[in-house]
Amino acid sequence: MLDNLRNQSAFTPDEEEPVESGRPKKPKADSPRRSFDEITGTTDKQRLMLAVMVLVMVCLLGVIFLLISGKVVLPYG
Repeated sequence: MLDNLRNQSAFTPDEEEPVESGRPKKPKADSPRRSFDEITGTTDKQRLMLAVMVLVMVCLLGVIFLLISGKVVLPYG
């Protein structure tokens, strides 16, 4: 059932791009994949801090969710 799914849903830009001024657009050359630091222009230290901040946010949101759902109860001295 799912064997030919990729072939059936393949996007072909040649068929769907509109023709401007009577000439078809030239196909773009395949550009190499860029890394995250090339896209955002961040340095090593900035990427590390970004990863640490995302980690802290995920942990805090997880703890808040556990407290709200009642799975964890804080001790009341």
